[in-house]
Amino acid sequence: MCGRYGRRSDKQKIAEHFRAKPSPAELPMPDADYNIAPTTHQPIIRQSRETGEREMILARWGLVPFFTKDLNDVKGLSTINARAETITKAPTWREPFKKRRCLIPASFFYEWPKEGKPPKQPYAFELGNSSLFAFAGLWDAWKDKDGHWLQSYAIVTTEANELMAKIHPRMPVILHARDYDRWLDREETERLPIDLLRPFESEEMEVYEANPKVGNVRNNGPEMLKAAEKAAVDGALPL
Repeated sequence: MCGRYGRRSDKQKIAEHFRAKPSPAELPMPDADYNIAPTTHQPIIRQSRETGEREMILARWGLVPFFTKDLNDVKGLSTINARAETITKAPTWREPFKKRRCLIPASFFYEWPKEGKPPKQPYAFELGNSSLFAFAGLWDAWKDKDGHWLQSYAIVTTEANELMAKIHPRMPVILHARDYDRWLDREETERLPIDLLRPFESEEMEVYEANPKVGNVRNNGPEMLKAAEKAAVDGALPL
């Protein structure tokens, strides 16, 4: 799964990197966020229905399906991640996968070992060049009884690559920039991009021990990464 991630970039850098227009233009968001947690509102990139261009909006992490009757119906349910293996079958994901795919900007993500007793050492994963990248995401829109809309999203996960597997059996789907347009295409509802939901290449990623304080959502800042203490991949991971 993926239950925490972060980004170093501000709104302008994200917009430039993904060639997306903030909507609205004064989209409010912090310059960086080193401990993004579920239920917070974060930037996502999608294809505009009106113009076909990329737009950046804020959405809630934890997808609320359009068919939800009451927000209490999804409490206790884990909709922060969508499993690639069931994305075409499960009612929660099936329709968003056809028509409402998005990019989720990130600079790194955290994971805790699947096995072992707490307290567990968290690890930070990022691309080898420390660049901004995108998770494959799904978004949806839900309207409450008063007519107010809530836009929300989920991160798609898949089986772990060799690097991730030393820590956890699953990982978020990281998309290559060459596949962004295909993933976002709202018009393509027949030849769905299921083939993009694969593990990212291990050799293009690196991992290091993160600050254990990242487990508390109140802790935020670059110290969550302990970047100065990056270790060699094999030395940082339990074998």
